[in-house]
Order: sequence, then structure tokens, then C-alpha cells
Amino acid sequence: MLIKAGAGQLHAHVTLINVLHDPTLVFRFGLGIASNVKLLFGYCLYGVNTGLMALALKGRELSRLYPIIALTYVWVTLLSLVVLSEHMNFFRAIGIAFIVGGVSILGLKQVARGAE
Repeated sequence: MLIKAGAGQLHAHVTLINVLHDPTLVFRFGLGIASNVKLLFGYCLYGVNTGLMALALKGRELSRLYPIIALTYVWVTLLSLVVLSEHMNFFRAIGIAFIVGGVSILGLKQVARGAE
């Protein structure tokens, strides 16, 4: 969400045609990215997430972790509704219901397997 908020602050749309006409746009766009605190902090958190994922995948089974990772879509959607005032439509709600239902079914399967 920080990456989205930071990207919205860039106020620039750089295309290849624009860069061909004015090559300094690449430098100015890069400077805008480097000075954008929300964007940089968002990417730092993304890097931390990548490191934690590597540690989690090292110690656990992929079949147990990926259902939890699938819930990321649910959390991002719910937080974007609250924090970014985005809108929910019928198809998103159905998609979230399928994700939660699927993760629940996989969780039940894992619990049943552990009880044996």
C-alpha cells in the first residue's frame, strides 16, 4: 500500500516516446523515485517480506505456507478499502470468498492429516 501511495505521488507518466524526445526525463523520474519516502519505505518493507518468506520456505512445507500467502490478497483488499478508500464490487467479494473458502478447506485437510 505504501508503494501504491508513493507511486501516486510521482505525478509523472514517462513513456518511451517522451524519453526519446527528452532523455533527461529518465534522470528526473529516477530522482523523483529516490526522494519519495513512501515509495522507498514500501520497497524496503517488500524486501523484508522477501527475506522473511525465504526463511519461512526454508523451514516449512510449501503446501502449508502457500494457503497463508493466498490470504495476502484478502488483507490487501480489506486494507485498501479502509485506508485507500477503494471500492468493493460483487466479483471481488466473490473472489475473496473463494480464496478464504479454499484456504479453509486446505487448512481442514492439513488438520485432518495431522490428527492421523
